[in-house]
Amino acid sequence: MAKLYFYFSAMNAGKSTVLLQSAHNYQERGMKPLLLTAALDNRYEVGQISSRIGISAEARLFDKHTNLLQIVKDALTTQNIDCILIDESQFLTKEQVYDLTDIVDDLNIPVLAFGIRTDFKAELFEGSQALLAWSDKLIELKTVCHCGSKATMVIRVDPEGNPVREGAQVEIGGNDRYLSVCRKHFKEALKG
Repeated sequence: MAKLYFYFSAMNAGKSTVLLQSAHNYQERGMKPLLLTAALDNRYEVGQISSRIGISAEARLFDKHTNLLQIVKDALTTQNIDCILIDESQFLTKEQVYDLTDIVDDLNIPVLAFGIRTDFKAELFEGSQALLAWSDKLIELKTVCHCGSKATMVIRVDPEGNPVREGAQVEIGGNDRYLSVCRKHFKEALKG
């Protein structure tokens, strides 16, 4: 029986690396994974899932208007799909996560979604909230704060490295804009 998995963490925990390793494992066994990534995150090549350690793979893009269930059904008319792997799943809508449950329950295809749980204000992303509620299995990928404790939070910083406390929930960026920290250091950064 297929399941919906949500792999979540703060930034820089290796989510894309784990996703790409999973894709490789399926392919190595002659199986066909379908890779999806958010069109919103265009830091690297468009239509690519890229890891900071230098590996990448082609992926189909999704945005908030993409019908994921229809994409899978259409793809199944010409090929077998053994697994769906989704990068940047925090950018999914609640409706898209519901579609993922249909893919798992009705089409019996496992779905592995990888994303960030909370934003720089410690608020859940819509996709993450739905995945936390609807997933069969939750897997936390861990990374570390500069103090050595487990990093569970993300701080957005300005070009000078100062914490940003206000702004839009989504602002695409990497190590130049975000730091993964423990709760203690997150709260200290918010106090300013």
